[in-house]
Amino acid sequence: MIQPLVDPFQRAISYLRVSVTDRCDFRCVYCMSENMTFLPKKELLSLEELDRLCSAFVRLGVRKLRITGGEPLVRRGIMTFFQTMSRHLDSGALDEMTITTNGSQLEKYADDLYAAGLRRINVSLDTLDEAKFAQITRWGRLPQVLRGLDAAQRAGLKVKLNTVALKGFNEEELFTLTAFCADRGMDLTFIEVMPMGDIGNEDRLSQYWALTDLRARLAERFTVTDLPDRTGGPARYVRLEETGQKIGFITPLTHNFCESCNRVRVTCTGEIYTCLGQEGKSDLRAPLRASESDVQLEEAIRAAIALKPRGHDFDYSRQRPDGQMSRHMSHTGG
Repeated sequence: MIQPLVDPFQRAISYLRVSVTDRCDFRCVYCMSENMTFLPKKELLSLEELDRLCSAFVRLGVRKLRITGGEPLVRRGIMTFFQTMSRHLDSGALDEMTITTNGSQLEKYADDLYAAGLRRINVSLDTLDEAKFAQITRWGRLPQVLRGLDAAQRAGLKVKLNTVALKGFNEEELFTLTAFCADRGMDLTFIEVMPMGDIGNEDRLSQYWALTDLRARLAERFTVTDLPDRTGGPARYVRLEETGQKIGFITPLTHNFCESCNRVRVTCTGEIYTCLGQEGKSDLRAPLRASESDVQLEEAIRAAIALKPRGHDFDYSRQRPDGQMSRHMSHTGG
């Protein structure tokens, strides 16, 4: 029996989020600077190395794998990775493989993703207003994403929209987004903006919209029932009784969810971050490349898990973004 991955606080690690690229075809204002400096391609793990790394985690007990970026679908040849990793779904070693995407490439890849064994995807979408979408993504085009959503649903993928709650930006779209998802049979999860990376002229504190307030606004129009559902991630869910739809809340600021954290993140260069909201990291690329055997790699994974902290330090309560991370969200992979 292989000893499972358990951190110092007796939390079993069963969920791995892997960034396959730091590049993206959008420049969302809460995620990136407009003029980003990306990593040299030679520093990125190859697709074969990503396969070997992810497979080691699966062998050590990871049951859910989420592929992130940047925008993962802009990585050249990425479908080869999904196709080869699908063997772990076929064998039953992996319960789920999924992806978080901005939706820009779904029109092209939705059928291939379904064929590789994906059944659920997360699509980041913060507004249904075309002008505001161009404003917040800087480079994105809403019609392209909406065509991608259509393609994903036609392919048989269950879609969940991830919406970052941004004060003064999408507050008035709360019920529009909710109705859009109800009409399309999509789940919807709201996320509090987190203090990650230098985003130029944008002010984190002015962007922050507490989800306690958002939920209270929903309750003015709907009967909101708490649900016990968990999908392996940090979201807490409610049902809107009048529509029957499920709404999720990811609340790193108003409700710290660290006590049940079951996940770690690996960057496209092979760094493992055991907490999104801490700077601590360990290198997995060197042991991965040191030997064709996975012994050193597995030892390095276990050593990293042994350093996993109790939780993050994100805090806006003193009217400043305490716990701010120097790295961008796109570096860690969400």
